[in-house]
Amino acid sequence: MRLFPCALIAAASLLVSGGQGVATPKSDRISFDMVAANNCLPDAQGEVTIKSDGEAEDMTVSVSGLPPKTGFDFFVIQFPTGPNFGLSWYQGDIETNGAGKGVQHFRGRFNIETFIVAPGMPAPAPKVFDDNATTNPPTPPVQIYHLGLWFNSPDDARAVAALPM
Repeated sequence: MRLFPCALIAAASLLVSGGQGVATPKSDRISFDMVAANNCLPDAQGEVTIKSDGEAEDMTVSVSGLPPKTGFDFFVIQFPTGPNFGLSWYQGDIETNGAGKGVQHFRGRFNIETFIVAPGMPAPAPKVFDDNATTNPPTPPVQIYHLGLWFNSPDDARAVAALPM
């Protein structure tokens, strides 16, 4: 899986979570909608359900209104609107079927404990792709509570959404 430069991620953003979930007191489950982040795919929508077992959470993401048989990258992001989504991490892929629908399950920490941190001094980072950083700066804990879905490929983005890249 290859991440694209931030400008491409912002330009090809499809769905973001609004951060407003519905949970009942003492509930171990929350559900919320994802909405189109821009006009490139106005029918794009999604639903997220997160269920906790106390040790970790199971997140199920269902999407529709997307191009058929297309790959998308799913991220946990800091801000729900671009062009700057802040600190983000790649969570996994969602592939759509012939009807433009997709479902994926992810397991991890998706609650108030969801944060990114890089304690201490700058540290070396592996350079796997040409655009990868080779060091990371010290970063205190930053809470990350939003979700985003992007085209897996810039070619797919160009073909179905006529996006400038």
